[in-house]
Amino acid sequence: MPVLNDEIPDDDDFDADRDRGAFSHITPEDFNRGFSGSNPPGWLDRDAIDRARRCLPMPYVEVVPVRVDEMSAVTQVGTLLRVDDQGNIERTLITGRILYHETIREALARNIAKDLGQLALPMLPASPQPFTVAEFFPTPGVSEYYDPRQHAIALCYLVPVAGDCKPQDETLDVEWIDPKGDMLESFMSQMPGGHGKVLMGALTWAGAL
Repeated sequence: MPVLNDEIPDDDDFDADRDRGAFSHITPEDFNRGFSGSNPPGWLDRDAIDRARRCLPMPYVEVVPVRVDEMSAVTQVGTLLRVDDQGNIERTLITGRILYHETIREALARNIAKDLGQLALPMLPASPQPFTVAEFFPTPGVSEYYDPRQHAIALCYLVPVAGDCKPQDETLDVEWIDPKGDMLESFMSQMPGGHGKVLMGALTWAGAL
């Protein structure tokens, strides 16, 4: 049976056919950095990631994008319009997996660029500590957070963006509102799965409410 770095994998493991030490020569430069678009060695294909989603918690970052004034007070909060898997338009936040061999800061930068474009100019936090952790479950009612695809553990951040934000990828539009305005409650009611609670938590944490 093939052995990888002293691990004896099961026959159906994605790395079962690799020789011992197959990853020993790999350096950080071989992996995703920024916006290269290439997959790192050992990255899972769609079928494998779907299988992992059915068996393992998936690490995510979730970002509440905001505009701030010269005193770093939140003046606007952004939400995204997307089409879900059933073809319905929904309102959500910036979310995405943390990739294999990717730091949390890199995951934040990559996912913000994926949804808002590379000219969004996010001001990433000096510390990777999130303001909260949201645990999404595929079973309704287990927690306030629900994701029918998977059990996901999302590290949640409020990130100011200073640049030009353009909808990218699967994002249809980016809408900005005053967090103290009348539209906030309406926007939150349009955010399924508990993302509205994340939005409220971020604004409360930042003292914007």
